Amino acid sequence: LPLALGFGVASGLGARAGITTAVVAGALAAIFGGSNLQVSGPTGAMTVVLVPVVHRFGTDGVLLVWLMAGVILIVLAFARVGGYVRYLPTSLVEGFTAGIAVVITLQQVPNLLGVAGGRTGPVWATAWTGVTGALRHPQVAPVLIAAAVVATMLIGARRRQRIPFSLLAVAAAIAVTAALHLPVERLGTLPSGLPAPSVTFFAVSRLGALLPSALAVAALAALESLLSATVADAMSVSEQHDPNRELFGQGLANIVTPMFGGVPATAALARTAVNVRAGARSKLAALSHALTVGLIVTAAAPLVRFIPLSALAGVLIATAAQMVSVRSLRALARATRPDAVILAVTLVVTVAFDLVTAVVLGLVAAMILALRAVARSTRLEQMPLETAHHSDEERALLAEHIVAYRVDGPLFFAAAHRFLLEVTGITDARVVILRMSRVTTIDATGARVLDDAIKHLESRGVTVLLSGFRPGHEEVLTALDLGGHLRSDRLVFDGTPAAIEYARTIVHQRIASALGTKVPGVGAVHEHRLLG
Repeated sequence: LPLALGFGVASGLGARAGITTAVVAGALAAIFGGSNLQVSGPTGAMTVVLVPVVHRFGTDGVLLVWLMAGVILIVLAFARVGGYVRYLPTSLVEGFTAGIAVVITLQQVPNLLGVAGGRTGPVWATAWTGVTGALRHPQVAPVLIAAAVVATMLIGARRRQRIPFSLLAVAAAIAVTAALHLPVERLGTLPSGLPAPSVTFFAVSRLGALLPSALAVAALAALESLLSATVADAMSVSEQHDPNRELFGQGLANIVTPMFGGVPATAALARTAVNVRAGARSKLAALSHALTVGLIVTAAAPLVRFIPLSALAGVLIATAAQMVSVRSLRALARATRPDAVILAVTLVVTVAFDLVTAVVLGLVAAMILALRAVARSTRLEQMPLETAHHSDEERALLAEHIVAYRVDGPLFFAAAHRFLLEVTGITDARVVILRMSRVTTIDATGARVLDDAIKHLESRGVTVLLSGFRPGHEEVLTALDLGGHLRSDRLVFDGTPAAIEYARTIVHQRIASALGTKVPGVGAVHEHRLLG
């Protein structure tokens, strides 16, 4: 109840919108969603997205944004996109969550200090407005109330997780402020019951302007709900959610809820975790949650208006603190440099700009760093020649003229440049064998770079032999018409031993030609290359 009230107020649509969302969306998502443990409603992450949308388009435009977002979620469900969330890196998710926590805290600074803060602009500007206002007209009571609520929730959660300390803290704040007649700003009148459904029609010409906001809401709803479901599964013993059905349930909830005056909903990780720890085993728990909140509001609406805004600010700040695991952030920052970069980028962009931009930039950074790591995994290693049955003199002679390299890993666009530099840097041989059996994949760029490297070596009088090509790799080379002269000259071999044996023949031919004799089995082209 306190979270629904607080997020409703923070969104700019009022406490009633938050309560409506907790009831309507909570019930629909519980029935039609793909998780038995999820509890849905207004969340901090969605509130961060809502504030600029409300101020830009107003209440009427907001309804259409919600409806469009719901339709997008249902389309994603039928497109079976839900399973792809498992590919998001942990560092991005942690940075995203930590950024949301910072944004929620900054948004609540004005209420925390008991002053009016601006709702538009960056969250740091909202916080600064609150600080400057408090310096001009300092108030002690709101700060003490918020601090007491935060302390009660954080300390209580460590001792008795099943007790709703947020509700107890808000009730205590109401009693203390009323008894001492403290001058604090309160929530105000909240109409009893839930509003009747209504539908407002909009001009189609507005769809283009509203689409980016709808995409942002849908992306955030999908991301937060699926991540919450994954965490809920991990907290339980045998639960396994259906990601695409979960998207459908969230989409349906976001289509219906705005008709009752609610805000966009997602699964709430904080409520879901409490639900699991309290012993939930089926969707009946989340459905009971929604119905209970509705009954409380219907029966106790007159009391809700006495809630101090600073108490709700304390609830949201404590919730933000519980969202972040300092130990996890520290571990990720120390794990690897790419994880630290993704974590920092996502967190900073979330606070400085918006959540969708943060996720996009975080994914871009993750993909670039992943490509860099994969590219670095491509290795060119020199292999020993199989010359055990030859004399020491012959082994020394072959080692002086023949060198075999094994290519390990993917040969694709990100690794192509480094591969070219390594291959063209070979200077200590007259015959080079490239063993390709351990190349995991090859794309058009990698194939062209391989062809360029071969031509570069041949221009220096080096004979290049290839061995161990996989069928799929051969198809790429054939499609691009690369390395055709190697096949026509029979310099491509199925196995490395055959390539080594042919290289020995070439070396012997070079020696024999220098002495004026002839060794069968070597063409005039290779003889010319070896003699230079």
